[in-house]
Amino acid sequence: MDSTVTAESLAKAATKAGKSGGLPPVHLWDPPFCGDLDIEIRRDGTWFYNGTPIGRAPLVRLFSTILRKDGDDFFLVTPVEKVGIRVQDAPFVATDANAAGDGNTQVITFTTNVGDTVTAGPDNPIRVVRDPETGEPSPYVLVRVNLEALIDRKTFYRLVDLGVHHNHLGEVWFGLWSGGVFFPIVPSADLP
Repeated sequence: MDSTVTAESLAKAATKAGKSGGLPPVHLWDPPFCGDLDIEIRRDGTWFYNGTPIGRAPLVRLFSTILRKDGDDFFLVTPVEKVGIRVQDAPFVATDANAAGDGNTQVITFTTNVGDTVTAGPDNPIRVVRDPETGEPSPYVLVRVNLEALIDRKTFYRLVDLGVHHNHLGEVWFGLWSGGVFFPIVPSADLP
């Protein structure tokens, strides 16, 4: 790892890159890889630096704006440096959702732990992975290119109340409508 890259230097570069408003265009940047930094995002959305939780929400938000996923690997990227970090599951957690409308005109808008809002639809799909042994669901929504939010348990339970049964690819599924798209959660036959 390049010894000049620190969390502080990344924060300064991210602040400078974000001055234009909105999210920095990390997908356009191709800086040299500078090694790994001891930053980890835990499954609950907590960011750690050198084994200690980052307690400053504005710093976590800043780092979240320069996060990129290439393949299976996660990086913090600025115009001049790229460092690897660890992510236990998804880099974000959807901590709330609001639904408007009903049926196939319903839209569900999620809020993440870092302040992003995203409306599920064709460009921001919801997907559910079921544990093969327990059947327990892990629901996700795409927030940005290759970056998902794990939908937290309380929000998912609220969404289940909005679920409907719908014919999907020749099979009846229980799922959710948002943005004109049906997102299957579980085959209806698997429900008690």
